[in-house]
Amino acid sequence: MEVRADDDAAAGPGARRKRRRAWDEVPRWQIYLPLGVYLLFTLVPFYWILLFAVRPAGSTSLVPWPMTGEHFAKVWSERGFATYFQNSLLIGLATLVTTTVVALAGGYALARFEFRFKKGFMLALLCSQFVPGALLLVPLFQIFAGLRMINSLGSVIIAETVFQLPLSMILISGFIRNVPYSLEEAAWVDGCNRFAAFRIVVLPLLRPGLVAVGSFAFVHAWNHFLFALMFLNSQEKQTIPVGLNTLMGADSVDLGALAAGGVIAAVPVVIVFAFIQKWLVTGFSAGAVKG
Repeated sequence: MEVRADDDAAAGPGARRKRRRAWDEVPRWQIYLPLGVYLLFTLVPFYWILLFAVRPAGSTSLVPWPMTGEHFAKVWSERGFATYFQNSLLIGLATLVTTTVVALAGGYALARFEFRFKKGFMLALLCSQFVPGALLLVPLFQIFAGLRMINSLGSVIIAETVFQLPLSMILISGFIRNVPYSLEEAAWVDGCNRFAAFRIVVLPLLRPGLVAVGSFAFVHAWNHFLFALMFLNSQEKQTIPVGLNTLMGADSVDLGALAAGGVIAAVPVVIVFAFIQKWLVTGFSAGAVKG
């Protein structure tokens, strides 16, 4: 039986206290055991990577002591990860900015304007998410070759932006629909034009949604392997995912260097989500609740 919010309010504080008591009487092991199993499967691989990254070469100890930074120094200086890191950061930030700006303009148009074939266009955006990135390689490669953009970071930025735009536009349009249209109308009455009303009234309310869309665009561009592999030829233009692939030889794998490279690749993503988690949760909540 579904309990609605108004029924809960009408039931009074006594019924709410009974429900809280029923929840408090649930054995704690039924909560902590599944969480513990989940944490075990989640954290053990991370610990294993850190173990190989900071453990001296040839050691078989399960405790990383004494610790060493030789693997990080090797991949950073000898294997070119300093250049890979710079290229990945540039591609990620550029993709974040271009995707957010274009998706913001397109999402506003989808949310505020009515035009012919609007539903068909939205359906096409949704269907584009079912197209694998590998199917885009041949047409994109021909386009970039004609524009002489092969082995240019700009080709990867454009490809990543095109790949991220459909879902980003749909999400942004949902966030904008949750902003009451009457707020913009009030700004128009006060003398603002449409752009000024959007900038002053709507844009500040979209901050959580923009953070959510931008963060996923950055993470996807940071981790994406296929476009960088196909469109970038020279080693000084490669990104971290491609650099990790070069650490795996045909006959042997340097596990310490590979683990150190994996830690370098993961640290920026962990830092980004650690700082934006509050905005991310708020953004998803804003997209799920009608304003």
